[in-house]
Amino acid sequence: MKVLTIREPWASLIINGFKEYEFRNWKTNYRGKILIHAGSLEKDMVDKFRDYNLTYNMGYIIGEIELVDYILVDTLFNEKLRKKDIVVYGGSNHTEKYAWKLENIKKYDKPIPVKGSLGLWNYYNELEIMDLMKDIKYGWVDKKNNKHSVVDETYSDNYVLQSPKEIIENKVGVCWDQVELERYYFQGWNIKTYFIAHYDNEKCPTHTFLTFEKNNKYYWFEHSWKRFMGIHEYTTLKDLLLDVRNKFIKYELNNIYKKENLCIYDYKKPKYHLSVLEFYKHCESGINISLEDR
Repeated sequence: MKVLTIREPWASLIINGFKEYEFRNWKTNYRGKILIHAGSLEKDMVDKFRDYNLTYNMGYIIGEIELVDYILVDTLFNEKLRKKDIVVYGGSNHTEKYAWKLENIKKYDKPIPVKGSLGLWNYYNELEIMDLMKDIKYGWVDKKNNKHSVVDETYSDNYVLQSPKEIIENKVGVCWDQVELERYYFQGWNIKTYFIAHYDNEKCPTHTFLTFEKNNKYYWFEHSWKRFMGIHEYTTLKDLLLDVRNKFIKYELNNIYKKENLCIYDYKKPKYHLSVLEFYKHCESGINISLEDR
């Protein structure tokens, strides 16, 4: 679903039916339903709209509208809007901007908490994202864009981290790749991504995974690890990380490991097309979480 992040009080003015145009410096060919996400509050505007009895929910999707057209605002159209409502439309001169015409406004009784993003962005719920991932198989792509279904001895020297677009096209990816596709689909959510590894002199097994927070609960979103594919709920982030760690120890390390060699990092979005070594270094530049403290 398309989403537009709008600062308050403007988002609430739209969703409560006081503002039928949204002004942007850019036009769009998109027509149809758009979710309205309330961004940060312009505090100097609060008194101006006090009589409108608005309730602000910054950081939430507060409703939906239908974008039916856009108009390049000229002086005559601008004056027409001012006459319609000088309080809502009289604060600035919109000439030479695009007025997005909004209809079929629906206010949500239960706003949806998300972080928001720039431009016209996409929002999916967690079940929709899992469904979007269903065609992605476990595997990897080498430097020559050849697909592999098994991680073999050629992997370390020939693997490259794919972009979300490439993963969708190739329909394969190891956990490192699949987390980046999940990150793409989870745009606007409060997410974290983790890299767990056991450093030894042989295979050095790893796993990456994505977590999200929703309604004061924590969730492990897992697609690439077939044994645990699904969405797992926890009361705390500590419980989540402990559970993933313990499963990693049992099923990937066969309970044979050294505590000092087991590490977990909270890592940020990497550049695409990294090699194995480059991806390791990127993850290791993140926050090293003390497993003993958990």
